[in-house]
Amino acid sequence: MMNIKKIRRDLHGVLLLDKPQGMTSNDALQKVKWLFNAKKAGHTGALDPLATGMLPICFGEATKFSQYLLDSDKRYRVIAKLGERTDTSDADGQIISVKSVNINESDIHQALTHFRGNILQVPTMFSALKHQGRPLYEYARQGITVERPARPITIYANQFIAFDPITNELTLEIHCSKGTYIRTIVDDLGELLGCGAHVIYLRRLQVSNYPIEKMVTLEALQTNAERDHLLMPVDSPLQDYLKITLNQAQGKDILLGRTIQLDTNIQIKTLVRIYQDEQFIGAGTLLHNQLSPKRLISTTI
Repeated sequence: MMNIKKIRRDLHGVLLLDKPQGMTSNDALQKVKWLFNAKKAGHTGALDPLATGMLPICFGEATKFSQYLLDSDKRYRVIAKLGERTDTSDADGQIISVKSVNINESDIHQALTHFRGNILQVPTMFSALKHQGRPLYEYARQGITVERPARPITIYANQFIAFDPITNELTLEIHCSKGTYIRTIVDDLGELLGCGAHVIYLRRLQVSNYPIEKMVTLEALQTNAERDHLLMPVDSPLQDYLKITLNQAQGKDILLGRTIQLDTNIQIKTLVRIYQDEQFIGAGTLLHNQLSPKRLISTTI
């Protein structure tokens, strides 16, 4: 009997998945792609298996703009266990040191001032950053430490939520720029406090300005046969960027790859989202009065 290959659907938009704990981001992506029977999909920035929360999954034409979600700000709720340091800086690793915790809330508040604003962070070895074509975590699992340069990041807010002196659990809410490793913040904070620390709970609350209430669990997807209405629009990854609306003639030129002139004078090269009348057609760059196409979508969707 001949096997009949399943025909995947052309599907376009963004799903805000509430990733469950214990699942890799890629496994979550493949599960969602299968549930939607989608031809093309990709996630926008991995969450550790231990972590839960917002994992935007782009379908079809929306995948062209996934980079802008990778580059966007994130917000997390994290619980750190003080007094224990692990080799991965989270509860999935092996404990490498145990120290007594002789601190109070005042000490914590003082230490947190070092983890706000523009700071330099050395990425954890247990990260997907590449060294000579291989992710750092592969070296780490072999006991190899690679020199990592410190990278500039921005911590917009690092809010103290609670500290339990019985369990030595510290809860924070952190709003940060792209490329920030929450595990590293917790590890560095533990070292500054002199007791060590590691992440025991991590939840991504927000990516860019996507609404928290639009997150959908895998369980909800599995029990809901009508799922397409849960998708955010194709242009939603660009929601933070300036909107430019063109007429039919201007839109046609942009779709043909041409640079056009507008009645503007933008002094700094700016990414913009472009609409022909009210239809989204892609992203472009605007400098002075010159608008050039950057990523365009198929106008047949």
